[in-house]
Amino acid sequence: MKNTFYVTTPIYYVNDVPHIGHAYTTIAADSAARYHRLRGEKVFFLTGTDEHGQKIEKTAKAQGIEPKELANKVVENFKKLWKVLNISNDDFIRTTEERHYNTVTFLFKKIMENGDIYKGEYEDWYCIPDETFLTESQLIDGKCPECGRPVDKLKEESYFFRMSKYTEPLLNYIMENPDFIYPPSRRNEIINFVKQGLRDLSISRTSIRWGIPVPGDDKHVIYVWFDALTNYITAAGYPHDMEKFNTFWPAEHFIGKDILKFHAVYWPCFLLSAGLPLPKRVVAHGWWTVEGQKMSKSLGNAIDPFALAEKYGVDPFRYFLLREVPFGSDGDFSHDAMIKRINSDLANDLGNLVKRSITMVEKFLDKKYELPLNIGIHPSLASHCEETIKEYDNAMLDSSFSRALEQVWNFINILNKFIVGTEPWALHKNKRIEDLKLVMSNLMEGIRVTAILIYPFMPETANKIYSAIGIKEDIETHVKSNLESRSFGKISGKYEVEIIPDLFPRIEEKEKISPPISPKKQEEKFISIDDFAKVEIKIGLVLSAVRVANSDKLLKLTVDDGERQRTIVAGIAKYYSPEEIVGKKITFVANLKPARLMGIQSEGMILAASSENELSIIIPEKDIRTGSKVK
Repeated sequence: MKNTFYVTTPIYYVNDVPHIGHAYTTIAADSAARYHRLRGEKVFFLTGTDEHGQKIEKTAKAQGIEPKELANKVVENFKKLWKVLNISNDDFIRTTEERHYNTVTFLFKKIMENGDIYKGEYEDWYCIPDETFLTESQLIDGKCPECGRPVDKLKEESYFFRMSKYTEPLLNYIMENPDFIYPPSRRNEIINFVKQGLRDLSISRTSIRWGIPVPGDDKHVIYVWFDALTNYITAAGYPHDMEKFNTFWPAEHFIGKDILKFHAVYWPCFLLSAGLPLPKRVVAHGWWTVEGQKMSKSLGNAIDPFALAEKYGVDPFRYFLLREVPFGSDGDFSHDAMIKRINSDLANDLGNLVKRSITMVEKFLDKKYELPLNIGIHPSLASHCEETIKEYDNAMLDSSFSRALEQVWNFINILNKFIVGTEPWALHKNKRIEDLKLVMSNLMEGIRVTAILIYPFMPETANKIYSAIGIKEDIETHVKSNLESRSFGKISGKYEVEIIPDLFPRIEEKEKISPPISPKKQEEKFISIDDFAKVEIKIGLVLSAVRVANSDKLLKLTVDDGERQRTIVAGIAKYYSPEEIVGKKITFVANLKPARLMGIQSEGMILAASSENELSIIIPEKDIRTGSKVK
């Protein structure tokens, strides 16, 4: 067997900002990658962005920019988030890169040469947001069965992939490889889908230009899923670095359940046609709701991972996502649940264990201890630890992250009970120093192994623990230099502890829920149409913009309001550079009483929407005349 592990996330669409779903998949893949590195395997971890397709073309057009410009802006948001969340990816692929263009073109030609691509005419329904072809029978009330949005009727010349040819080969492969799709419930969905018979798939469009042209026929652009899925072998070196490709491929794909069909049906069929090995595994997780509600823009309840990481800490956020629900099931995010996990699991169980153990070594043994290989292994504790590692490994290899963490916390509870049962304070009081050294040695060894087990999920916390117990190498370096160090009592050494602040300060939970607003007070919150009519809102064109001296928040804008030029001072400098705002049409309050800000007379107020970490100015959807009134 190869001593390698290749794991991928989906490549994320660049028509929106990163949200909790993106973070969830990527943290899971990162945890798997870190785990396999600790096993001594050579790991390749890939993430990236999907930058072609009709919905990206439409989003860019609505913003008045080119698709590549939109992609360049959003890509930086993803890269910034992965850095914040401590994601250890080895590569970041963009479908607009030349290496990807070359691989997609090569694969298309190869499949065409095999006789599996032909030209015909496509006439059916198409869901632009999901980039999905649909038949009449698949529609629900005339809408997409997945997202519930309207679909478009398409009739155009198209290249088709003979997917129907691979119904039986794919079905046989799935049946013969029960671990190919995880969890089992998703596997059953795909089996039932394939049993119905696969239809040939339209894999080109003539109605859009933003994509990779069909080789030899520039009139056609390659269908986004053929383009996007190929990223996994592009990054692995295919076909230009076959040594790398043969080293790492096949991969484990971590995805959301909404794109399972593309990864477990379309992608394997493309690979079968090309004569390439199928993915090792397709792991599909569930969806997250927020406080019991489905996330949506209209409800305004999308969770910003930047804000959560800042509010609760990166490691607690990573821990919560992978502990709260079994990977593969749907989950619900709530702040109350997050706070309870932090206070109970992290502060009470893990944080308290580490803090009091180090404190006892400091007080009773002058900060010094030896690992148990030197002075004796406690058989019961060692047995519990080895059983924990065995169950933990089984869970991690099965992508059952919640179960793996449950095993670790069972062992943490055993360590806390070990302290109560052995009473190190009594041993010190009674001057039983050798017994005390034995107890503390085994306790510190249990903590050391615990740090290794939590490392894939909470790398920063794990390394803090390692440092606090006197091991100055980072965990990955230490374990990879001696793989036996993953086990209890297999390494020796003398160490000195270091007192550290609480790993997880407790968070005060809300004492009470605010009472509902009375009907009378609710009515008082409303304004009349006459009140609203007093506010004059207009569309203006930003002619120039400069930063206000001695302010990191303010921009001075010169705005054409359709009748004259006016100066508006806006607090948007942290979110927009002067270059970004010039030339944009903005929405502003035109009859606001002038005010002096930083010595500058401001004649209006720009309208913008804000969340905890973001601000977006309100821009008209269409190119409407400057000076138009908002009604």
